Amino acid sequence: MIYYNLKIDYNSTYMKPDELRNLYLNSFKKNSHQIVPSSSMVPENDPTTLFTGSGMQPMMEYLLGAKHPKGTRIVDSQKCFRSQDIEEVGDNRHTTFFEMLGNWSFGDYFKEDQLKWFFEFLTKDVGLDPKKLFITVFRGNDKLEIGKDVESVEIWKKIFATVGIEAKDIDFSEKTGLQNGRIFYYDETKNWWSRAGIPDKMPAGEPGGPDSEVFYDFGADKKIHENSQFKDQVCHVNCDCGRFLEIGNNVFMQFQKQADGSFKELAQKNVDFGGGFERILAVKNNIDDVFQTALFEPIIAFLEKISGKKYLKSDATSGTGKTGAPDRGLAGGADRGSAQGGAEKTKHSFRVIADHMRAAVMLAADGVYPSNKEQGYFARRLVRRSIRYAKMIGIDQLFVADLVPVIVEIYSSSYPDVNKKLVQIQNALAQEENKFAKTIEKGLKELEKYQEMTPPVALDGAIAFRLYETHGFPFELTQEIAQEKGQKISLEEFEKAKKNHADKSRDASSDKFKGGLQDSSVQTTKYHTATHLLHAALRKMLGKHVQQKGSNITVDRLRFDFSHPEALTQDEKIRVQDQINEWIDAALPVKVEHLKKSDALESGAIAFFIEKYPDEVTVYTIGNGDEWISKEFCGGPHVKNTSEIGKIEIFKEKAASAGVRRLYLK
Repeated sequence: MIYYNLKIDYNSTYMKPDELRNLYLNSFKKNSHQIVPSSSMVPENDPTTLFTGSGMQPMMEYLLGAKHPKGTRIVDSQKCFRSQDIEEVGDNRHTTFFEMLGNWSFGDYFKEDQLKWFFEFLTKDVGLDPKKLFITVFRGNDKLEIGKDVESVEIWKKIFATVGIEAKDIDFSEKTGLQNGRIFYYDETKNWWSRAGIPDKMPAGEPGGPDSEVFYDFGADKKIHENSQFKDQVCHVNCDCGRFLEIGNNVFMQFQKQADGSFKELAQKNVDFGGGFERILAVKNNIDDVFQTALFEPIIAFLEKISGKKYLKSDATSGTGKTGAPDRGLAGGADRGSAQGGAEKTKHSFRVIADHMRAAVMLAADGVYPSNKEQGYFARRLVRRSIRYAKMIGIDQLFVADLVPVIVEIYSSSYPDVNKKLVQIQNALAQEENKFAKTIEKGLKELEKYQEMTPPVALDGAIAFRLYETHGFPFELTQEIAQEKGQKISLEEFEKAKKNHADKSRDASSDKFKGGLQDSSVQTTKYHTATHLLHAALRKMLGKHVQQKGSNITVDRLRFDFSHPEALTQDEKIRVQDQINEWIDAALPVKVEHLKKSDALESGAIAFFIEKYPDEVTVYTIGNGDEWISKEFCGGPHVKNTSEIGKIEIFKEKAASAGVRRLYLK
């Protein structure tokens, strides 16, 4: 297999990603399931979340009783993204983007068929050794009036008996250990599933239910637990040592939370299965590291080629490269300065880059590009973290444009749209890399200065803010660098430094000139009203993150500073200019009111640094009645009608400081 001159050799028994995906879909198709395509990772009708983080999200209405156009038996492989897992990436199993193999029964079959079919898929189709499969079920909860899931236990015992395995069930193994068991009971923190988590957190109307999870055992003979930081704790299937890996979760979505906190059975009993595609692929190929599968190996090979470093591979058959927490963010703490410690840090960096860039490409294919708003914020963070970790393994060159095609080719067969958008994705992510490369270079140099001082200066919130304010260096990156050095920076420290800076800036400007005006001539009064139109147009065109950061007005021009992370394009400047002139031509009235501050805010008026205003404020509203286009706290003076301003032109735009742009109008 060749990925842009990167040759990856796989033996004849190695299962490829496309092969596994098709095997799963066809396995359930044989059992009368209809195959449906993956939904977008940007939910269409779910305002509660930014991303599709599980296979069941697009299926919610059908779980609650709506009729699916394809019937009552559905199977798919759903693309998912979990932003909360960004910090978890670095171990052998966590990824931000992943595919979830899913099958559903909407009031059709239930526990017996589901558990039997999934077991057959794993053991017959995929070829996993049934002796390596272990099961968890719901312990029950008297408070919820939902009993122990003995029905699933009995079904599992019969299933294992068909392959000559006696499946002993054990309760409280988290306290007493495995005890030669195969089926283990856990409470709702482990074996209950809903979008909101445990039953106590579920809102009224939310469906959920007990689940039965399947784990793969990498083997007691590998001494994984004994060689981990958990060696003094009891080992069980939900232990964090890494011996066991969850590969599938059979959710019996049969309850709905009521307004009084109780649970009522749904009119239809549903099955909601979610299987870890990357994880099943790994265990099929006897690998305890998802980053050694064909979903990541081409990316890792590319990074090895341009960094000159090697990814330290683990081997599930030999027990080297242990799974679990010592590999998770290098928290194990051993031999940080040794060759092994260095190799582990390199491995961690490879994994972060491979995961983040894969996720950024797949998000872009679904229309999510790096920006400072909503989903785009996470896309930007993925690319920027990748760049920083790339520097940690010696990659000082721009690499995103060359890496994107490697990732796209991995998914070209299963998701053709990704291939069709290759150039578009490549350009967008490379543009973000170019932008951030300059920022990070300046920031890292500044950080080095603190460490080169005698004695070295500990990183704190004030330094983090200084880097952010001066260079646009993200707080999260300074925080991560501090953690690596055994230091801690809290967000509260950063916010405090930010507020102190804002306070000083206000004090310094308060005695200069009222409202940014250097005189009170007719022309400067026109420009003063134009600042309100400019502010409104920028917020309309660019987003609500835009905030006025200062203005200066003379008889010749208006200078306006505002928060925005990047230069305006020529098209954006033209659209902003045209919008302002449209409002001017509309001859909109400018109304002044004196209101209590609380009433002004309630009416929709905007103001920044609220605390500086007295209890009674002056509010200027531009527009007719409830259809106003601008309403701001201000001290005046202003024209009485926008037509008095005359045509305006944006003639210059530049950076004022990190994250702040400056426009000039005349």
